[in-house]
Amino acid sequence: MRTETPIPIRLEDYRPSDYLIGTVALDVALHPSATTVRAELTLHPNPAGRPGAPLVLDGEDLTLVGLVLDGQPLPPEAYSLTPSSLTLPHPPAGPFTLSIATRVDPTANTKLMGLYRSNGVYCTQCEADGFRRITYFLDRPDVMAVYTTRIEADRDEAPVLLGNGNPVERGEAGPGRHFAIWHDPHPKPAYLFALVGGRLDLVRRPFTTSEGRIVELAVYVEPGKADRADYALDAVARSMAWDETAFGRAYDLDVFNVVAVSDFNMGAMENKGLNIFNDRYVLASPETATDADYAAIEAIIAHEYFHNWTGNRITCRDWFQLCLKEGLTVFRDQEFSSDMRSRAVHRIGEVRTLRARQFPEDAGPLAHPVRPRQYTEINNFYTATVYEKGAEIVRMLRTLLGAQAFRAGMDRYFTDNDGTAATVEDFLAAFAATSGRDLSAFARWYERPGTPRVAVQAHYDPQARTYRLDFRQSLPGASDSPPLVIPIRLGLVGPDGPLVAARSDRMEDGVFVLERHTDTLVVTNVGERPVPSLFRGFSAPVRVEIEMTDADSLTLLRHDPDAFNRWQAAQGVAMRLLVQGSRSGTVSDAGAEGLGTALAAFLDAEALSDPAFAALILALPSEADVANEIAADIDPDAIHRARHALRRHLGACLRDRLAGLREALAEPAGMPFSPDSAAAGRRALRNAALDLMSAADPEAATGLALAQMEAATTMTDRLAALAVLAQVSGPAREDALARFATDYRSEPLVLDKWLAIQATIPDEGTPERIRRLQGHPAFTMTNPNRVRSLIGSFGMANPTQFNRPDGTGYALVADAVLALDSTNPQVAARLLTAFGSWRMMEPERRDRAKAALTKIQGVAGLSRDVSDILQRTLAG
Repeated sequence: MRTETPIPIRLEDYRPSDYLIGTVALDVALHPSATTVRAELTLHPNPAGRPGAPLVLDGEDLTLVGLVLDGQPLPPEAYSLTPSSLTLPHPPAGPFTLSIATRVDPTANTKLMGLYRSNGVYCTQCEADGFRRITYFLDRPDVMAVYTTRIEADRDEAPVLLGNGNPVERGEAGPGRHFAIWHDPHPKPAYLFALVGGRLDLVRRPFTTSEGRIVELAVYVEPGKADRADYALDAVARSMAWDETAFGRAYDLDVFNVVAVSDFNMGAMENKGLNIFNDRYVLASPETATDADYAAIEAIIAHEYFHNWTGNRITCRDWFQLCLKEGLTVFRDQEFSSDMRSRAVHRIGEVRTLRARQFPEDAGPLAHPVRPRQYTEINNFYTATVYEKGAEIVRMLRTLLGAQAFRAGMDRYFTDNDGTAATVEDFLAAFAATSGRDLSAFARWYERPGTPRVAVQAHYDPQARTYRLDFRQSLPGASDSPPLVIPIRLGLVGPDGPLVAARSDRMEDGVFVLERHTDTLVVTNVGERPVPSLFRGFSAPVRVEIEMTDADSLTLLRHDPDAFNRWQAAQGVAMRLLVQGSRSGTVSDAGAEGLGTALAAFLDAEALSDPAFAALILALPSEADVANEIAADIDPDAIHRARHALRRHLGACLRDRLAGLREALAEPAGMPFSPDSAAAGRRALRNAALDLMSAADPEAATGLALAQMEAATTMTDRLAALAVLAQVSGPAREDALARFATDYRSEPLVLDKWLAIQATIPDEGTPERIRRLQGHPAFTMTNPNRVRSLIGSFGMANPTQFNRPDGTGYALVADAVLALDSTNPQVAARLLTAFGSWRMMEPERRDRAKAALTKIQGVAGLSRDVSDILQRTLAG
């Protein structure tokens, strides 16, 4: 484990590698505890590098077995070896071949970086810097080479051997052993290397690309689980077809393989031609996966496939450009999912995720620009800022340029940069070239941390029939910085509907661009006082400050043609009630009554025509959302009480309508399961109704939930019922939890959901419950999914108990961080990010959180991953 004092890496210090690698020939002889890796590298000095520089190869936790330069074994005095590098002080001045033999122990690799074993399956994870745990190498993304990999293993232990690229040869390798050779013709950086060896089942199908190439698609899973891989396989085929239509990108190899493993630090990895997945994002059946699981599988399969062009064919020059592949690819997978499902509903989901994860990150001690200027540990920068905010920047670019010009810019980007390691500047240059626009000011989005605020003041002149909007943009902590380019998609709505006759010559296709610190938009031909519908579709990732009455918001809910702003209007009314209730201790009865009346009218008019949207309208802002809105001296208990009071009021107000909806949306007996958006939407509204009814009458809802658990034919309905039961203390809850655990005792992914439900129970006994569950057979600290489900859910999604005034919640997560740090520092560091908002708590909780952080700080030998998060969290 790397525990040395880290040296910050800075963007301005970037320089090209002194050496480049043309080809890599790997020979990997798999063994549980002593895998031998022989790497033959053809190298040459980089003309852009330093002449005569030493060759410094990265390496970590490796045993060097042999080193040969141009056919001659090197004695120990010819090189220097440290725990993190292998250096040749005087390599040849021209091209040369270096052969390196190393030995690694996959079974002992609990960090799950490099080569490791998961349930007996050999697999790799090399992003960001895992390849150096396989062999000594120039482990940086701007060194791209062509790989040929020979994999050898015991046939009984690993009958399936997979690598990057296309299969070349298979055969016997001595008694009981066999080999496979794979060749990837496309140059790639080391972080995209992958191999898999193990006993696996598969599902497969052919796919013919738009260029006529026949590609064999396959999804490999642990034995006995192939019947749960069909949806993932179908998502691969749909992703390929969509990318050809939407972006003109066809696949470029003869095979495309997906492998699901149960031990994985991330969601998935886009290795060229061999995507390796956390099995939770591959395996699905109606009995074991929820509708949310199906949607996530579809999105993440697409995300990793889309990396084939935005990440693989064009990679990033250095890790500061991580947003170039991740933010762009998130945008692409969001567009795919929007086309596969309801665009409006999916957009609301995207923004909810952004606000829940990225806005707090921007407001806390871990804030950083979308393209950071420096980092200490790159694994800690796979963040919501890089991914979700990075995607929003791409979306804004499309809004500014228009769909046609955006597509032309993407085509130019692919043409100009294929086969290279690119930068953000390369990306923007393609759009500037095709559109003729100067994007230098727009590029500031990549450089500025924090969430911009846009304050708006409105003025209506009935005599002149004009409506004036005065805009002011600001960025916390950057008052003297140049302004950002902010596209504002907007419209005006009257008491009877959109004011379609209103006009402004400063808007194009409904978009006004705020490019100065302050600006004014005047709209003419406005015959009555309107309500402004601002940032339609969430056209920019900003916080909007505008005086809006409940009546104004409810006008938008009734009449705005923009679905996102209709949802936002309902959220705005609820948020004002919750903030006021949290501060005063009492939720306004009149305000709650008004919201209930508006929701009743909405449900009567629209619930059955778009159930998925209706379910979102019914969902109140989360406790974390309210805390982020208050932002200082937060009392999580007060927020919880206010939210429960409003839910109770709305549940009572809407009880009969909710019961009627549940009856109308019940699936007929024998109806075949479908994971499509329409069926999922019906289930979502039916379960949202149950949840709200439970707040008004827990006893009655308990009976409904028990009946639903008993009759449910899908995991979506069964889990929704269990979640309702878990919120009501008593024997029914404990019996239901126990029965669920028994029913699914052989289903780890289902038991993850069971763990998460218990981790988020807002009762004072939850910390002790979690400590008991840590000893349950379903839980192990060695599996990231189990840890995230129990400890991660507690820290991230149980604000009252994690932020307990007595510090018990903080201590629980701190203990888990310390227990994990020596074995899996990446997962430990992710758990530690739960403390990101500690300074916003009221004083007693702040002191308790600081004590827990200080306890971690006092432990010697912390990993770089945890030390980095800890230092930034305490310093912020």
